[in-house]
Amino acid sequence: MAAVSVEDVRDVLHADDSDIPEAKVLKMIKRAEVTLELELSEDLDYADCTDAQKETMTVLAAIYALCFLTGGSSIGLSFRVGDLSATQSSSLPALEVLQGEFERLLTSLKTPYVGSV
Repeated sequence: MAAVSVEDVRDVLHADDSDIPEAKVLKMIKRAEVTLELELSEDLDYADCTDAQKETMTVLAAIYALCFLTGGSSIGLSFRVGDLSATQSSSLPALEVLQGEFERLLTSLKTPYVGSV
């Protein structure tokens, strides 16, 4: 069995502990677990799951974390006040890429396996 870790989520985002606190990532992992439970109508445990469930929860938690890091914007944070400006890291993956990966993984988890015994 597999477990979703904070480092798994940070790895998807190319982020480290200075970018997003561990407690925040753990909260997003738990949210991803609950969301996936509702989608699949089954009980899941992010600390003890299949590899496919782990990957799906990791990607969904990364989507939540990306929205946190960019202030909810899929294109990143960029603002200017007088001569001061700030821009969110461009090394973050595109939200569309993560969403596509999540949808593909979720579809495969929902598709029942039909095989011979």
